[in-house]
This record gives sequence, structure tokens and C-alpha cells, in this order.
Amino acid sequence: MRRLTSFLVFLTLLLVAWEALARGGAWPQVVLPPPSSVFAYLGAACVDGTLLDAVLVTCRRLLVGYAAGLAFGLPLGFLCARSQLLRDTLGVLALGLQTLPSVCWAPLALLWFGQTEAAMVFVVVMGTAWSILLATADGVRAVPPIWVRAARTMGSRGMHTVLHVLLPGALPAVVAGLKQGWAFAWRSLMAAEIFVTILTGFGLGHLLHYGRELHAMDQVLGVMLVIVGIGLLAEQALFAPVERWLRRRFGLSG
Repeated sequence: MRRLTSFLVFLTLLLVAWEALARGGAWPQVVLPPPSSVFAYLGAACVDGTLLDAVLVTCRRLLVGYAAGLAFGLPLGFLCARSQLLRDTLGVLALGLQTLPSVCWAPLALLWFGQTEAAMVFVVVMGTAWSILLATADGVRAVPPIWVRAARTMGSRGMHTVLHVLLPGALPAVVAGLKQGWAFAWRSLMAAEIFVTILTGFGLGHLLHYGRELHAMDQVLGVMLVIVGIGLLAEQALFAPVERWLRRRFGLSG
């Protein structure tokens, strides 16, 4: 609560100073409009349903692509951690592909899938899966080998060792990888929506693109604020509780 209060006070002071400087002519409003203009756009977009529809479309694509990235990255990460051959082949490939900016997948997605939802999901998966794979592999490899040997002396074998020894031991690193993958999923989807225009739904990236085309800075800044807000909400609602539980579980909380 104290952290939230401090952030809200800071944000209020920042918006007040921004409004005063913009209204005072410190810079052209066409370049950086005052917060009142941005919030006026957000209010109008909420009333006519444009913003809500875009949020729903974007969140649907994000969840589908992120889930597919999880289904692809988690098991392959475990396999890479347990197999030297996979580490030397798939692991090196994943390390290289992780450095590739997500926007680079957009032209390939268009050529393969056309202007479809599949193109959007493909870009999100390619931007997400590799970071999850690498974080999972590193987390499993970081589990002390003595834990596995001790479990085997007590009769643990196969999937029992994976589920009851490796997975709990690697869980902090896996959660960190999931959090990083979520951030990469957001960036990938925004790149896809800006560069790929489809008729099945206009997302937040499309609103950003059209705001740029129309030189509507209030729209651009408003959509950016919505994206930041959704990111903070996901952090507090999804990842922060899991991280607090992990700190308590491993005795790291004060």
C-alpha cells in the first residue's frame, strides 16, 4: 500500500507539472499534448467502445500467443537441461533467436500466414518461447545435483524426480523466465499489430499506428498509457503474488 501511495503521489505531481508546462507553451502541443487532452481522448474512446474493443482483441491475442509459447518453451527447456545434445543444438539456436528483434518476424509471418490472426500469434510465440526455454533450461541446470542423487537414493525415478525435485528447485528461475516471456509477448504483439493490418479485429497496436498516421499525439500517448496500465495490472495480479509465495516458500522474505 505504501508503494502504491508513493507512486500515485509521484504520478500526480508529474501530471500537474506536465499540464502546466504544456499549457504555458513550453513546447508545441501538437508534439506533446497536455494530459487533459490525452484523458479526453481516452474518455471519448471508452464511451464509443473503441478502446474497450481494442483492449479485448489485444488481450485475446496476447493470451493465446503466450499460452502457445509456454506450451512450446517449458518442455523444451526441461529437455535441453537434461540433454547435452539438445543444449548444443536447440539451446544454441534459441540463444541466437532470442536476440532477434520481434519485429523481424512480422514480414515472415505475413508471407507464411497472410493477414490473419495466425500471423499475430506466430509473432508472439516467436518472441516469447525462446526466452522461456532458456530460463527453464538454466533454472533446471542450477538445481544442485545432490538433490537429485538424494532423491534417487530414496527411490525417486523418472517423472517423480522431475515433478518433485527438479521443478520445485527450478521454480524461481522458471517464474522469472515466465515474467520475461510476458514482457517479450507484449513487445512482439505490439510490433505485429503495428505492421500487420487484419480485418478480424483492431488492437491497441493498430490504434497506435493510426494515431501516428493522423498525427494524433493524444491518441498515441493515450494508447501507450493503456498499455503501461495493463502491464502494471498483470504484474500486480499475476506475477507479484507468485513471487511473494516463492520468497516465503524458500525463506527469502524478511
